[in-house]
Amino acid sequence: ALGHPGAGPWDGFSHSEAPAGPSAARTGPRARANALTTAAAAAAAATPVAAFDFDAAVVAPFRMQPGLRRLAPGVPHLTPATPGGQHMREKLAVLSVYAPQALLCAEGFDAGPALQALAVQGAAEHPATLQIDGAALQALGVRVAADGALAQTAPGAFGLGDEVLRCLHLLPSHWRRAGLLSLAFAEDFAVVDGSDSARGSHIPWLAVALPSHWAPQDKVGRSFAEVHAPVADGEILRRAGAALVQTVTGGTRWERFVWSFGSTPRLHAHPLRVERGFAAGFDPARCWWRTERQTFLPVAEARQAVFTIRVEVTPLTAAIGTAARAARLHAAVASMSPAVLDYRGLTGIRTPLLDWLASVAGADGPGEGPAAAGAPAP
Repeated sequence: ALGHPGAGPWDGFSHSEAPAGPSAARTGPRARANALTTAAAAAAAATPVAAFDFDAAVVAPFRMQPGLRRLAPGVPHLTPATPGGQHMREKLAVLSVYAPQALLCAEGFDAGPALQALAVQGAAEHPATLQIDGAALQALGVRVAADGALAQTAPGAFGLGDEVLRCLHLLPSHWRRAGLLSLAFAEDFAVVDGSDSARGSHIPWLAVALPSHWAPQDKVGRSFAEVHAPVADGEILRRAGAALVQTVTGGTRWERFVWSFGSTPRLHAHPLRVERGFAAGFDPARCWWRTERQTFLPVAEARQAVFTIRVEVTPLTAAIGTAARAARLHAAVASMSPAVLDYRGLTGIRTPLLDWLASVAGADGPGEGPAAAGAPAP
């Protein structure tokens, strides 16, 4: 029960809806915490960040590639979750019912440095959302001690006021700090570990409640290449894996953007509960534009990075409401290979989707329109 007595576990789902310096490698996470000044925190908190950069992400020809860009100074990694908003409601539902599929750690891995770096970053960027008190974390009216002990410090801002506390009580004590961070921010998290040269880069830890048609439990402990093995036309991405991990764990902050189409407005799209594709065909009024802003927060002293994923779902007609956007997206979709279309569940709707985009763009003729977008023949 999440929102009120007798609420079902899925009532949480709505259908509406500063970089490390040169000395970072020589200092521990607590020293990094002390190094984050009040001025840096204020700059990060005051800098607005768009959830998705359409022009940077939607390009033709479409290619599966890293697409990294440096995070500008002062631009935050994290977004405070709106109390009672869609991200928080869906995360509460998942962590209350399906936590073993969302909170995962490879045997023997110590997530402490990465979790500390994430907490320090969150408190610096958004001090009104998250506070660090020694080894304890406080957010959303709940305090989690180092040993996982819980205390309600203030009434919650929605529902009965104790939804967050009740959810965290259900988690094993060693997962409660991560659980609080997950609920406090819209982003999901994973750790990219490049510290073991013998083993190679891998993903040993995840706190992912809102996956986009992939199962976190199938990825934990896997190498970068294994994690991306199912990606269609992903050879460029897989070949770049070692260099990519070396880059994102090296002390510079990065971001990238991902987009797709969906048939559901849910943020949580675990494949065990949400089917990919468009069984009922394409209807622009029932199609959703699913985007991700992903960032890499380096934990340089551990040769790791915290990978953050902010998922947003918007009605397609609202997201692609201008001719310029429709033309740009048309060019990208028209250039997708059959393998990518199949991987993304778009094979059956390619033609009507392109027709609709062409009509919004004002193109002459169906299907392969608008020439102004510069789309090559598929």
